[in-house]
Amino acid sequence: MWAEFFMVKTSEAGDICNVAFEDALGERYLSYALSTIMARSLPDVRDGLKPVHRRLLFAMRELRLNPDSGFKKCARIVGDVMGKFHPHGDAAIYDAMVRLAQSFAVRYPLVDGQGNFGNIDGDNAAAMRYTEARMTGVANALLEGIDEDSVDFRSTYDGEGSEPAVLPASFPNLLANGASGIAVGMATSIPPHNVGELCAALLHLIKRPNATINKLVDLIPGPDLPTGGLLCEDRDSIVHAYKTGKGGFRVRATYEIEHRKGGGYSLIIKSIPFQVQKAKLIEKIAELMHSRNLTMIEDIRDESTTDIRLVIEPKSRNVDPDVLMESLFRQTDLESRVSLNMNVLDQGRVPRVMNLREVLQAFLEHRHEVLVRRKKYRLGKIEDRLEVLGGYLIAYLNIDEVIRIIREEDNPKGILIKKFKLSDVQVDAVLNMRLRHLRKLEEVEIAEEHSNLTKERTHVRGLLRDKSARWKVIAAEIKEIQKKFGPNTDIGRRRSEIGDAPTAVVIPMEAMIEREPVTVVCSAKGWVRAVRGHLEKETELKYKEGDSHRFAVHAQTTDKLILFATNGRFYTVPVDRLPGGRGFGEPIRLMVDLPNDQDIVTLMILEQKAKLLIAASDGRGFIVNGEDVVAQTRGGKQVLNLGEGNEAAVCVPANGDHVAVVGLNRKLIIFPIGELPEMSRGRGVIMQRYNKSSISDAKVFNLSDGLSWKIGDKTRTEMRLTEWIGKRAQSGRIVPKGFAKTRRFHADI
Repeated sequence: MWAEFFMVKTSEAGDICNVAFEDALGERYLSYALSTIMARSLPDVRDGLKPVHRRLLFAMRELRLNPDSGFKKCARIVGDVMGKFHPHGDAAIYDAMVRLAQSFAVRYPLVDGQGNFGNIDGDNAAAMRYTEARMTGVANALLEGIDEDSVDFRSTYDGEGSEPAVLPASFPNLLANGASGIAVGMATSIPPHNVGELCAALLHLIKRPNATINKLVDLIPGPDLPTGGLLCEDRDSIVHAYKTGKGGFRVRATYEIEHRKGGGYSLIIKSIPFQVQKAKLIEKIAELMHSRNLTMIEDIRDESTTDIRLVIEPKSRNVDPDVLMESLFRQTDLESRVSLNMNVLDQGRVPRVMNLREVLQAFLEHRHEVLVRRKKYRLGKIEDRLEVLGGYLIAYLNIDEVIRIIREEDNPKGILIKKFKLSDVQVDAVLNMRLRHLRKLEEVEIAEEHSNLTKERTHVRGLLRDKSARWKVIAAEIKEIQKKFGPNTDIGRRRSEIGDAPTAVVIPMEAMIEREPVTVVCSAKGWVRAVRGHLEKETELKYKEGDSHRFAVHAQTTDKLILFATNGRFYTVPVDRLPGGRGFGEPIRLMVDLPNDQDIVTLMILEQKAKLLIAASDGRGFIVNGEDVVAQTRGGKQVLNLGEGNEAAVCVPANGDHVAVVGLNRKLIIFPIGELPEMSRGRGVIMQRYNKSSISDAKVFNLSDGLSWKIGDKTRTEMRLTEWIGKRAQSGRIVPKGFAKTRRFHADI
């Protein structure tokens, strides 16, 4: 049992009081949850970074690891981050750094890595003591202007230094590189996008702040994933996802068909979905091949270098490439779903789900705030410099007097202030001036600098007063980012193709199961098995003691077996799920829910376009389509409704123009098949009338071919059938001489 109260220290003096345990636990859990959400898992909407990433980039800047500088060991960088800014484990920091350097994980890498930083197969990076790194141009854009009071700084965890609360971020990093994270009670998942498209949407939003999501989706048609792929989601779903901030995108691998001599071909996989490990993907396909769930594939090879190239060899040139790829999409990660959940920290550092326009607008507002702060900082620097330059100009105009005062007076500073009305800053600048700066040329340069700074001050003041002018500056900055990282550059070209939602491709059973000839054998006691090959005689088989042969059907492993039982129900069993020929098989009752008091009437291969004649023991029957007897559950499908005291007795193919019915009383009646109705279920009509007998068998045949029946291994055919032809529901006449003693037309092999 938990303690009912919790001892809590309430002051520095050490006072102790009792607090309800649930209150203390709730307070601490809430504190932990807020810490996880605010300082670990969710990115900031302004720069798209979590604290660990922001600290990594800031530490690299402090180490002067610019894109044009040399590399430094990752261990040095991780050490600085851990010691100065991020009090967590070095492995966690290094893992975050490695991800920022992986071009297959991040659309626009922020770290330029040298050494082994892992690969798309899922292999880990080398230890940090072996690898080196520096910042990329994108990271530089995120840090641009950080020394110009553009963002707030806060104390580090030990109070010895300061770190930025957010980066200036001239690059739209949140949507460009995406983010993912799991907090307490919430998560975020944002796929990467193309920065050229983002810049186009931002420029449109500057002109029309109330732009619709539909218009923004025209400019940003969907994610642009680092590993490419085909985005196959319909537009309505994409618009809804961006409008609500939640949704998902279906992504498929892209492929091409490489034709070979002789009419054969190979499928070349050129890209795989985002966050799918290539090695595990190949392993999964090989496993499906081994388990015969992908029987159309002969081999798969990995011929990848810097680009993805997976070669899939079909078993036959007759295999349809679209069907083969559809089966791969359904069973492997060649098709995956990229989720969208734009749950981020807004400008007030409050977590919430934002839609596309809100995210873009938040970035623009951040850029506006950064611009204002940078211009105010620049204005202050200009005014400070103009004050100093003003003192220099006064000193040059009165150079002889200034030199005399400095040489002869005991308090030159006070006299200069009084005589020339200089400020303390100006006097200090004059007194600290070196003699070599007294050249006439220096005076001209100072006057020119003073003039230029005066003009710049006027421009900056006007910019701070004019909001529309500020937005023009922001638009120019965005165009510069678009030019530097947009579609006209190697890094900016769209990698993910935009396609339509795929149409349904019907995958035949042969695509999923290897097609092999088998003989389905069922014993008298209901034990079933699938023996390889098409057997000609049941004597080749062995049965359990006391059991014997009953049914045998030639089939393929891709077929479906239908079982018609005495209760009038049809049951469906895929042939590939039957036990093999070794042993005696398994009771079929384990595969379907066949009651113990019911028996099997017929086993046959399902042909959905075929028609069947079914009948009850009282001679009632009808024609049913094959597609109407398919059962979707183990419980089967009731098709023939039975009267009291009756049971199902006949199920035969309805291929022909006449029906022959024979009863246990050895009477035979033949009538046109058109006299029987076609129904999906019911009792049917009377085919042969009985007094104290019941139906034995029925057959559908073509009258011109004659009526045949089996006697042992021989077949006998009767052509003269006039005396047995009548109308449905008659009792018929005694069977022809030589008719089977079993009173049946059919015989099993």
